[in-house]
Amino acid sequence: MADAPKRTPLYDLHVELGGKMVDFAGWEMPVQYPMGIMGEHKQCREKAALFDVSHMGQVILRGENVGEKLETICPQAFKALKEGKARYGFFTNEQGGIMDDLIVANAGDHFFAVVNASMRHQDIPHMAKHLDGVEVTELFDRALVAVQGPKAEDVVGTLCPAARDLKFMETILGEINGVECRISRLGYTGEDGYEISIPEDKASDIARAFLADENCEPAGLGARDSLRLEAGLCLYGNDIDNDTSPIEASLIWAIQKRRREEGGFPGADRIQREIAEGTERKLVGIKPEGRAPARHGVEVQSTDGENIGVITSGGFGPTAGCPVAMGYVITAHSAPGTKINLLIRGKAQAAEIVSLPFVQQNYKR
Repeated sequence: MADAPKRTPLYDLHVELGGKMVDFAGWEMPVQYPMGIMGEHKQCREKAALFDVSHMGQVILRGENVGEKLETICPQAFKALKEGKARYGFFTNEQGGIMDDLIVANAGDHFFAVVNASMRHQDIPHMAKHLDGVEVTELFDRALVAVQGPKAEDVVGTLCPAARDLKFMETILGEINGVECRISRLGYTGEDGYEISIPEDKASDIARAFLADENCEPAGLGARDSLRLEAGLCLYGNDIDNDTSPIEASLIWAIQKRRREEGGFPGADRIQREIAEGTERKLVGIKPEGRAPARHGVEVQSTDGENIGVITSGGFGPTAGCPVAMGYVITAHSAPGTKINLLIRGKAQAAEIVSLPFVQQNYKR
């Protein structure tokens, strides 16, 4: 018998707000609220939206030279990560594929990592096994919320003025209504905003305080997915996985120069070779013509009918005003402007390769 889905500290609030609850990675999560996915998406792009991301794994890493030890399992320059800074990264396997992606922050006397909900069962033992002398502690007593959108600074900054001073990928301990929280300026929507780690017994009170602001409304997993897709952000398990290299996935920007040159991480041989020689396939933006979206798994063809790739994420982009998709195609067909066909329900639908993202990213640099 399968385990019943777990509930986050905000479950009762979601139900009270009319959230439509679904099982996501073993958690009961709101996919949408009465405003609907389109309305929640628009709310985030124009004002501010509150997302419950408490299903993500929050991990404390304590010990000597944590950043240096992380470099043995990740291709990022964590040794150079300054206190109060956060960095996007990923674990690689011996074949140069991506085991999972994560955010790592230098919190001073420890490092703080957030891993994907669906991969926490893998990631936390992986760190415990390979980070010699590092104490790896998963936090089970904290919620995590994201406040995202152009009004996010006002929503969060009204309750915690110090949050206004943060720039993109910076983190502090700050007080919100007298409660100490970890506040990081980052997110997964392409908009400015924050992710805030809160003691679970205070999570509902603080979420309600954010939602009391006239510019902030709750948003669910549906809008989170359409927002990240428009922003050209990868979803683990769809756009990146154990077989995908960071170079194929156009994530070379996330491997700092020193690490590209020196290697010393799992799969470095393949990744360094692909940096030097290129890859056979590449992640690209794809814009279908017409109004029908192209979903995960749709075959991508050249205009003469050759199979050249596959859609990994797709849907309707409310801000873009049209269907949007990402997928892998043979590198020879990957230039923006290339005309292609998508095989949808057995029929070829015209589309075009475009540059990512579909909408401008609005992070506060």
